[in-house]
Amino acid sequence: MANPQEQKFDRSKEREEPEFHEKLVAVNRVAKVAKGGRRFGFAALVVVGDGKGRVGSGHGKAKEVPEAIRKATEQAKRKMIRVPLREGRTIHHDVNGRAGAGKVVLRSAPVGKGVIAGGPMRAVFDCLGVQDVVAKAIGSSNPYNMVNATIDALKRMESPRQIATRRGKKVSDIVASRESSHGGKTPEVTAEDKA
Repeated sequence: MANPQEQKFDRSKEREEPEFHEKLVAVNRVAKVAKGGRRFGFAALVVVGDGKGRVGSGHGKAKEVPEAIRKATEQAKRKMIRVPLREGRTIHHDVNGRAGAGKVVLRSAPVGKGVIAGGPMRAVFDCLGVQDVVAKAIGSSNPYNMVNATIDALKRMESPRQIATRRGKKVSDIVASRESSHGGKTPEVTAEDKA
């Protein structure tokens, strides 16, 4: 029997691991041609996220589907990236991503717009925790390229704080310029301004 101190340690270890959302995007049957004929296996594409701004994708191959999914999930957890979100619900700015022949365009959206994106991209946004975004896939519809292009675009995402630090400005200056250039509230034009 294990002593009580070890049991406490095990419980605390279980609590540390955050809860992840897993989405199975694609399962393919793959074949390897050997001397006696074809050997079949399975390839799985999985997206994992915490719903609070972290997401990763993984690819696993095995003889059985559950084992392929397990391998893909482990790889996705290792490859997780952190993405800055605006108000915890959308992305900060429009961004493009590319992987192979797959291109994606991601645009921030107002409250209540929802996730408007095709299948594999939707899985990434659900795991990431984004509630409002508009996305369009251009070119390849291959799920591997779409997921990788979406994650590539998310890697290029920068928060106003990161941009302000890089430029040596205040965050308020960056946010103010964003609102004035992207259809924020425009000042009323008076008769004096027209003259």
